[in-house]
Amino acid sequence: MAATATAGAAAPSLPKAEEHMDPRRLIAFFAMVVGMFMAILDIQIVSASLAEIQAGLSAGSDEIGWVQTAYLIAEVIMIPLSGTLARIVSTRVLFSVAAAGFTAASALAATATNIEQMIVYRAIQGFIGGGMIPSVFAAAFTIFPPSKRNVVSPIIGLIATLAPTIGPTVGGYLSHAFSWHWLFLINVIPGIIVATVTWIFIDFDKPELGLIKKFDWWGLLSMAIFLGSLEYVLEEGNANDWFNDEHIVMGAVATTVAAVVFFYRAFKVDFPVVDLKAFANRNFTFGSLFSFVMGIGLYGLTYLYPLYLGRIRGYDSLMIGETMFVSGLAMFLTAPVAGFLAGRMDARAMMTIGFAGFAAGTWLMSQMTADWDFWELLVPQILRGCSLMLCMVPINNIALGTLPPARIRNASGLYNLTRNLGGAVGLAVINTILTQRQDFHYARLAEHVEWGNPVAVERMRNIASTFTAHGLDGTTAAVKQLAAMVQQQAVIMSFIDVFVLLTVLFLSMIAGVLMIAKPQGAGPGGGGH
Repeated sequence: MAATATAGAAAPSLPKAEEHMDPRRLIAFFAMVVGMFMAILDIQIVSASLAEIQAGLSAGSDEIGWVQTAYLIAEVIMIPLSGTLARIVSTRVLFSVAAAGFTAASALAATATNIEQMIVYRAIQGFIGGGMIPSVFAAAFTIFPPSKRNVVSPIIGLIATLAPTIGPTVGGYLSHAFSWHWLFLINVIPGIIVATVTWIFIDFDKPELGLIKKFDWWGLLSMAIFLGSLEYVLEEGNANDWFNDEHIVMGAVATTVAAVVFFYRAFKVDFPVVDLKAFANRNFTFGSLFSFVMGIGLYGLTYLYPLYLGRIRGYDSLMIGETMFVSGLAMFLTAPVAGFLAGRMDARAMMTIGFAGFAAGTWLMSQMTADWDFWELLVPQILRGCSLMLCMVPINNIALGTLPPARIRNASGLYNLTRNLGGAVGLAVINTILTQRQDFHYARLAEHVEWGNPVAVERMRNIASTFTAHGLDGTTAAVKQLAAMVQQQAVIMSFIDVFVLLTVLFLSMIAGVLMIAKPQGAGPGGGGH
């Protein structure tokens, strides 16, 4: 803790927060929260409306996924870089310029006439928008005193988790009620307001322009290649059969080489592009680990529910959005409760309850059938929404609340990066398991659907007689329908396998919680000095 205190004292550019809150800073902070909400919302806002965008741009099925992938790759590069940029140009310049650039890129995306333009505009949107996300976390833990963090932490936790959860809902509604262009036009007016307000009101720190002379350009290049290639491999690996595809192999090699260069420079140069020293703080390291798992729970389940509803239930984007809204509502209602508990309860106990709730929700989903609908998904979604908030608030406080102000800007970028990487790794693993286990279950089920099985033969005869009565080729139709039933059941069983694994993951996090020391310094609120 002595080293921590020394590091904190060495950074006068970020003074410790006073108990009295300047109204100008409150206005600036809430404008920043709106900007962060926009940036995170746009990760998932297109997920339920890709079919409409594909039709509007006449894009191929292998191209449309890049509308989301381009955003994610660009964003994951900017998020850890934002801390260094904030030191050089100040939070005011970084955030307001990022908000203005994000707004302009959103407007450009709405004007796209082909898939190539859309991918470029989405990459710009993701890269610039990534600069807004960590700045909000850093501001919350530098301008607010510890006594106020039980109010502030639930707000940023709610935005960070609610935005991607309701993204499919908002996107589905906009594309149905208006057109896919409004997925991006919705950002324009709020973006102009956020850029203007933050430029006028942010005064948290001063620029350190002299640092640009020491800027590590090789570190930036290696980080961009490392994180960009890693995100590409994770996003596209399963669809391209992993290392049987030469582009995935090239991406993996680029990731490995660039990672070696990046980490070497991060520990050797005087002013690294990303300061990794925050990981010397035990609470930050564990908080980042928990954030990584939260990324799996947040983005993985936001992916799994719509996938089930679309593939098995045949829901369109609007119906998926209406069903997914339950999780968002649960988060919204739980946020003030989580803030209240954070000031009165051991953070470890809160996280234990949250991870146990996650595990309970995914365990319930492991009992699913092809008939599950809104009401069967209700309790698992409520458990997910409530558990996210009960986990995020104490995790934010543990990870960032005890760091000295000088470290928070860089640490915030790393912390947010872990959540995004958790989502990317989680989605890659989930998709791979779904594909492999679906093939496995289909082969096993097909072994029992044969002429030697009297149950299968009887079922086929019943189906055939129905079609024959309508003057159709009953045998051919019965075989096709039975194959479709086997395929559907194999898909359901692969979903169950994923939910069982997620249950084990969340339960294992409870053991991780028990390994961390009780946060010291600012009490249950998590604010340290």
